[in-house]
Amino acid sequence: MSMKNTLMETLGIEVVIANPEEVTLRMPVNQHTHQPMGFLHGGASVALAESAASIASFLNIDPKSQQVFGIEINANHIKSVRSGYVYGTAKPFHIGKTTMVWEISIIDEKEQLISISRCTVGVVALKNS
Repeated sequence: MSMKNTLMETLGIEVVIANPEEVTLRMPVNQHTHQPMGFLHGGASVALAESAASIASFLNIDPKSQQVFGIEINANHIKSVRSGYVYGTAKPFHIGKTTMVWEISIIDEKEQLISISRCTVGVVALKNS
């Protein structure tokens, strides 16, 4: 899985932990992830959350015969942040054959909750498999 030329690369998102039970990503809070008033953009938080859920889902499939796609995501933004890094950790609620549901907590460097998301991911069979 390459992060080159992706939204993750554009936003500066890096993988910290990646296994089938938990994925943690790190994203800088800077000019690339700010909204116009200088705070972390809610859309950047959602991109971090869905990226964590998607990678976690990918780690739970057979990539030779399956692929994953986000179906639905929601987010509640709890606290704002202006600088530093935020960490998004995806943990499973449900890992099924055709769908997965992940809870993603986004915290800052002080371990304060910034945002909480739930993401549903679909598992799709690849054609010719």
